[in-house]
Amino acid sequence: MEKITFALPKGRLAEQTMGLLAKIGITCDEMNENSRKLLFVDNGQQYRFFLAKPSDVPTYVEYGAADIGVVGKDILLEQQRSVADVAALDFSSGKFRIVVAGPLDALECYRNGGHVRVATSFPNITQNYFHSNRRNVEIIKLNGSVELGALIGLADVVVDITQTESTLRANGLVVFDEVCEMTAARVIVNNAAMKLKSERISEIVKQMVSAV
Repeated sequence: MEKITFALPKGRLAEQTMGLLAKIGITCDEMNENSRKLLFVDNGQQYRFFLAKPSDVPTYVEYGAADIGVVGKDILLEQQRSVADVAALDFSSGKFRIVVAGPLDALECYRNGGHVRVATSFPNITQNYFHSNRRNVEIIKLNGSVELGALIGLADVVVDITQTESTLRANGLVVFDEVCEMTAARVIVNNAAMKLKSERISEIVKQMVSAV
């Protein structure tokens, strides 16, 4: 039987996913060992797993290096890869949102439709949001803490992901608008694998969703 390959994002989401898979009988002792290996095989030799940078997971799945991936919805929306988005895995006790936020003194200009600079790690999501609202904005892509962009005057507002708004409030920023709401993670499947291994993959996904 041909192995099913999983691409998992390094960190807590991978740990949560492996815990979930263990509930449905898919375990991999190799991943619990202190190893420098990059590719792991399950105890029953039916599945392979590898850990990747979260932003790389959709790439591995799109090009068929992995059959199934687990990735944050924010990454999926931002990259718009050609993959099958098949299920949500809501591990979180709260909901995540992507929001527009800024200092209170920028609110009037923002509400009046004036020109604004936007700092964000999600330039595509941001562009699509403002384009749908017929707003012309200048987008500045940052890879770190985007709140800093508004604090030091690089940008008027930021577009960022938040769950509790605590980081925004701690830096004197308030939410102006909600861009979208999302679950913490999505299960994605390679389009070809979805056809060639449909029965096996569909059953795995079904069991994963039921076990959350």
